Amino acid sequence: MSVVREESPLALTRRARRMYRTLHQRYPYAHCELDFDNPLQLLVATVLSAQTTDVTVNKVTPALFARWPTAADLAGADRAEMEEVLRPTGFFRAKTNSVLKLAAVLVDQHDGEVPGRLQDLVKLPGVGRKTANVVLGNAFGVPGITVDTHFGRLARRMGWTDEEDPVKVEHAVGELVPRKDWTMLSHVLIFHGRRTCHARRPACGACPVAQWCPSHGIGETDPDKAAQLLKYELAPGAQPTKGEA
Repeated sequence: MSVVREESPLALTRRARRMYRTLHQRYPYAHCELDFDNPLQLLVATVLSAQTTDVTVNKVTPALFARWPTAADLAGADRAEMEEVLRPTGFFRAKTNSVLKLAAVLVDQHDGEVPGRLQDLVKLPGVGRKTANVVLGNAFGVPGITVDTHFGRLARRMGWTDEEDPVKVEHAVGELVPRKDWTMLSHVLIFHGRRTCHARRPACGACPVAQWCPSHGIGETDPDKAAQLLKYELAPGAQPTKGEA
C-alpha cells in the first residue's frame, strides 16, 4: 500500500527523520538478525535467507561453517553433503548451487576474500544490492540501506515514497535520512515491520509513530487489542531481548 501525502520536500524530510528517531528509541538494540563472525559468513547467510527466516538460517549456518569455514572450503564442498546441511532452509538444491558458485568466484577473483565495495559485491553470483548493503553495513561499517519486503512496505505506508522498485526506494529514502544513519535505519524499519507494522494486520494502536503516519488506521487502532498483535520481545509478557533491558 502506497500512501504519499501532499507535503513539501522539507516537511517530508523532517517527518521522516522524526519517525526514524522515534522508532530508534523503541528499538535501540536493532541489529542484523543473522548470526555471523566475518564478512564471508554474513554474505552466505544473507544468500541463504531468501524465502526463509533468519531464525532458520541461524540454526543451519553453525554446521555449515564448521564443516567449510573458508571460501575455498565452500567452493570445494561435496554438493550432496552441502544439500543435506542446507535442506532446512528450503530450495536447498538451488541454494547449494548458489553457495558453490559464489565461493568459486570469491576464490578465483578475490583471493577467497569478500570485497568491501558495492560495485564488486553486486557482480558476485546471486548478490544484488540488498545483499550487498547488508554486508557493507554490518560487516564493513559502510552505510547502506537494505530494502527488503519489510523496509519497502513501511517506506510506502509511512508516505516516504510511492516507489515500488527496491533500488528507487533505496535512493528515495536515502535522500531523507543522513547517510551515517542508513544502516541503523534499515535495522529499525525491519524490526518495526516484523514486530509491529505487520503486512496483514499492523498494530496501529501500539505504534509509536502513528501520529505522523498517513496509513494510521489500516490496522487495529484499539491500544489493548493492538498490543496483543505485537511480536517477539514486544509481545505482552515477553522477556526483554538482549540489550533491551
